[in-house]
Amino acid sequence: MPAGPPRWLFDAWSTFYDLPIVQRLTYRPVQDAVVRALRDTRPRRVLDVGCGTGLLAARLRRELDGAVLVGCDFSHGMLVRARGHDAVVSWVQGDAQRLPFRDASADAIVSTEAFHWFPDQRRALAEFLRVLVPGGRLLVALVNPTDAVRAVARLGSRAIGQPADWPTRDEMRALFAEAGFEVESQQRLYRIPAGLLLPPVLTVGRRPDGVDRRSSRNAPLGEAPSAPGNGTSPPGCA
Repeated sequence: MPAGPPRWLFDAWSTFYDLPIVQRLTYRPVQDAVVRALRDTRPRRVLDVGCGTGLLAARLRRELDGAVLVGCDFSHGMLVRARGHDAVVSWVQGDAQRLPFRDASADAIVSTEAFHWFPDQRRALAEFLRVLVPGGRLLVALVNPTDAVRAVARLGSRAIGQPADWPTRDEMRALFAEAGFEVESQQRLYRIPAGLLLPPVLTVGRRPDGVDRRSSRNAPLGEAPSAPGNGTSPPGCA
């Protein structure tokens, strides 16, 4: 499996993640779009992959009445802060490429501003498909740059030893389709000032009925085998 960025990078970033100016300019517009999209379908079990400090998962638990929320991140530092925001949401340390959840255990999966860090994006999408119920929806939001901006960003991230890749809007649609999702929509999101040059796009896909992705491992969504704050990972997680 390709090597991804080290955990310490996100453990360190967790100390700045919740600053009001960072949230307002970077994350809030994307989270607003995700909340609006999920209000329409009212999923009962929602998984937030790459949940960071848990602000979106905590907000979804409040706004989706009765829904079970699980936040998954591979950074221990992020999850410690997430638990401080909401003790009701289940927080799980895990890898997007090896999710520690049973097949067909989530009605919706969201991933915001995290997909570009996944070393094997195809494998992550295959895991999302496996964990979703038939008819379940996947919402992925990240910066979708032009080819030129993407090339520069990729080189820059590798130069500092933190490889990342931001697929273009068309490539995201193709990746979803290749993984077996029906692409329902793609929405360009606006945020000032970064969004003018680096606009995020929310891609929404649906797992079709009849897609079989069986696996006997892992725990039901909401019944994770370990809790954040103890420095351990559930079975099957990096």
